[in-house]
Amino acid sequence: MKDLIEFIVKALVDDPSEVNINEIAGDKITLFELRVSKNDIGKVIGKRGRTAGAIRTIINAVSTKQGKRAELEIIE
Repeated sequence: MKDLIEFIVKALVDDPSEVNINEIAGDKITLFELRVSKNDIGKVIGKRGRTAGAIRTIINAVSTKQGKRAELEIIE
């Protein structure tokens, strides 16, 4: 799952070397903390949060298929 998020986000940003994903696994849920360059934060969030929402939808679909729950938190 982490690789999928990294692949999607690196395709969106101008500075892929600044993409950092921290995975925090809990009992019922896995939290992914995403950090990108300050210049790229708008590209990841998108207009009215549409891009971030689309990424979260993909994560939810994949995690549900695996019988798990995952959330994405974008940290500025």
